[in-house]
Amino acid sequence: MLNQDHKDRITAAVDAAFDQQLHFTGELIRHPSVRTEEGSAQDFLYAAMRDRGFAMDRWELDEKALKEHIGYGPSTVTYDGVTNVVGTFTPEMERGKSLILNGHVDVVPVGPEDQWNRSPWDAAIIDGWMYGRGSGDMKAGLAANLFAFDAVRAAGLIPTGTIHFQSVVEEECTGNGSLSALMRGYTADAVIIPEPEENMLVRANVGVIWFKVRVAGKPTHVREMSEGFNAIDASYTVMEALRRLETEWNAERDEHLYFENVEHPINFNFGLIRGGDWPSSVPAWCEFDVRAALYPGVPAEKAWKAITDCLQESSKSLGTADAEVTANKTGFFSEGYVLEEGSTAELVLERCHQDVFDTPLETFTTPGYLDGRVFTLYGNMPTLVYGPISEAIHGFDERVNIESVRQITKSIALFIAEWCGVSEEEARTQNRI
Repeated sequence: MLNQDHKDRITAAVDAAFDQQLHFTGELIRHPSVRTEEGSAQDFLYAAMRDRGFAMDRWELDEKALKEHIGYGPSTVTYDGVTNVVGTFTPEMERGKSLILNGHVDVVPVGPEDQWNRSPWDAAIIDGWMYGRGSGDMKAGLAANLFAFDAVRAAGLIPTGTIHFQSVVEEECTGNGSLSALMRGYTADAVIIPEPEENMLVRANVGVIWFKVRVAGKPTHVREMSEGFNAIDASYTVMEALRRLETEWNAERDEHLYFENVEHPINFNFGLIRGGDWPSSVPAWCEFDVRAALYPGVPAEKAWKAITDCLQESSKSLGTADAEVTANKTGFFSEGYVLEEGSTAELVLERCHQDVFDTPLETFTTPGYLDGRVFTLYGNMPTLVYGPISEAIHGFDERVNIESVRQITKSIALFIAEWCGVSEEEARTQNRI
């Protein structure tokens, strides 16, 4: 455990560099890193890690290799030029535990920009909040990982365990970025992912499946509408069938540990819809994209069978041979996970959080996806998803609470020092940042 002097020096170092941290975070937000366009943000982070003296690794995701892994999510884009970045700190003599500090650089689309109060990319600071797409989800966390390490070094200490700083892609759609890092051989004794989690630790989260449903109909002129089959109208019937399945799964929440008190853990979201090709023709087709959740412990293949069975039954209910309902996977095909209670890593984080916030660390269950499942399910690593307060992630005027970011950075810095161990003697013999 850390002594009080080390704690005081580390937290003071976070405060001393916090304006610089906010400036860095703002610069990162100003790189619009939507899917397949993460390159400039990754360049920025690569340079920041290299300047800290880390051993650098950057590689393009290999979809052929990823497809061989059970955790793979089918992709609808090419991975040409889509890269992960990892910087590794290795002490001269390794005596402490190793650590992965992970974060995703990809962000979701901004939607209609005229509905934002300011540009999604300007990183404005107003009334204690930093605004911008990705500010909370999760560029503030990526910056916190680096500046937490800086604080340990600025305190005159050096970690005695290996630390891998990961900036990954594809978290918002497949999880293939973190999966690629795991398949590349990056493992550690623990993982921290500072997603925007309200200053709390995630105990469990759902798995997610993305899929596209296509309803095929029979086109006719509208003057003969009754002789045709309207695929758009039929799609709403299919959606209702999926809603019934969603209701059935939500009714099972008492059977799943940590989900008993979550109000609506299983959410099916109809996120995109398109269909037809002429206003005066009965539409021959309609497609809609779905995000469906599943409980931890439920295999993705089992959930997928239930979904496709539901779609098949809905096709029969349409009452015509002209109807055809099909589906294909388009992204996440992931299982949920539970962070088992009582790991050494969690106990260390509890102490660090208590020191910074002066309150016990709370845990909660989320109905959202997290890359923590990659490290927990496939790497057998205790994975602590723990991060700052945010508002409107995936929405208009996304923002992250600045004071929360400061405190979370202190917690991570203390965790690095206690988990990896620190040495003052070695710090005097190596270049400081």
